[in-house]
Amino acid sequence: MKVQLTKLAHARSGDKGDTANVGLIALREEFFPLLVREVTAERVKKHFTGICQGEVERFELPNLGALNFLLHESLGGGGTLSLMTDAQGKTFSTALLRMEIDVAGDEAKSLGLSAEDQD
Repeated sequence: MKVQLTKLAHARSGDKGDTANVGLIALREEFFPLLVREVTAERVKKHFTGICQGEVERFELPNLGALNFLLHESLGGGGTLSLMTDAQGKTFSTALLRMEIDVAGDEAKSLGLSAEDQD
């Protein structure tokens, strides 16, 4: 089944210069391994095609049940240089939460996900 990250995590984002910083935090401890496996730097880069012009770095924070992503060259130069509507990257968290991942039926069931969690 396809599951939108909104069912598994919450997120926060901000910026530093031309780099957006997005934290993805598992809603439940048992969701964290699924996020680690499925939400890779490569998948995040693909999800932000046309926005992220540079590299995507991923950092794991298992003690927080979180992943942190740095999306380089994503803000048109940054807040003081860019003509972008969101040159500070505040909406990147919402955009990442719209990403969908595949969860096998058995795993979904063991995690307590149901058909209502599909998007």
